[in-house]
Amino acid sequence: MKIIHYINQFFAGIGGEEQADQAPFIKAELIGPAVALNAMVKPNGGEVTHTIVCGDNFMGSHTDEAVETILGFLADKEFDLFVAGPAFQAGRYGFACGTICKAVHAKYGVPVLTSMHVENPGVEMFHKDMPIFIGGKSAAKMRSDVTLIANYINKDLTGQPHTGAVDEKFFPRGVRHQAWPAGEKIAARRGVEMLIKKLKGEPYQTELVIPAKDLVPIAPAIKDLSKARIALCTTGGIVPVDNPDHIQSASATRWGRYDVSGMDRLESGVFKTIHAGFDPAAANADPNVIVPLDAMRAYEKEGKFGSLHPYFYSTVGTGTTEAEARRMALEIIPLLKQDNVNAIIMTST
Repeated sequence: MKIIHYINQFFAGIGGEEQADQAPFIKAELIGPAVALNAMVKPNGGEVTHTIVCGDNFMGSHTDEAVETILGFLADKEFDLFVAGPAFQAGRYGFACGTICKAVHAKYGVPVLTSMHVENPGVEMFHKDMPIFIGGKSAAKMRSDVTLIANYINKDLTGQPHTGAVDEKFFPRGVRHQAWPAGEKIAARRGVEMLIKKLKGEPYQTELVIPAKDLVPIAPAIKDLSKARIALCTTGGIVPVDNPDHIQSASATRWGRYDVSGMDRLESGVFKTIHAGFDPAAANADPNVIVPLDAMRAYEKEGKFGSLHPYFYSTVGTGTTEAEARRMALEIIPLLKQDNVNAIIMTST
């Protein structure tokens, strides 16, 4: 079995954020985690033949170009499996791994595998498209994450049957196959036994797990907009030019609160975006395209709403986990309540 492994610029040893715009390239050698994967599958006849490297920003900002280039690299290569990552909790890396795996499978029909932490947004985006192994938060879990992938591959290499998402530790894809496990009770009996346990209040494990959805109820309409206090919030990364709160350009864990009282607009050169998921040129030239302070001031003067909260709140959405977003929201909400804010306008990119 010949395997091609995709990694980002960091795990290729090229550099960190400053090299995230690295264009894709391919080498007929083992780089980074490809070394470990190759060592684990080689005894059973597997071989990683090539490593593909692409910067996370390049994949995020030039997705079509990156995918087309990488698919071109593969056109004359003989390979049986495509592996990406592990991506850990890095949102841009997870997006890159999922994107290229999905494209390679669609184009060449070979199996694809990757690995991500449960809070990586790539899991929600791609878990139905491919096996995504349940990985650790950081590179400290590199060996164990690669081992999960290798164990799965080694089953194919040695002719062992696959035993499903729970046993092999990848995120369920919603794909079900009829099977007759040796020694197991028939489904009717298992179902009745579960029902009896439920009626008795005893613990049981359903065989059809329905994922829980964190649904946010729709807020009621504002009865009198002319008296409403409105605030501006954004995930577009607009900050003062010195980024005083050191908000990350992706996978953010920080947010900022910036005073705009007395301002009719956000001036270029005073404010900018630090968001790594889109071309910043337009936002840097006119930050109001992300945080529409100019339009809100005009509406405020026209009496379309009561008043504008004197601060806007900013973070970066790309790659930011649901858990971090929820935490930041819970930190911001009390500040809005203190000023009797009735509604917020949440802008993105």
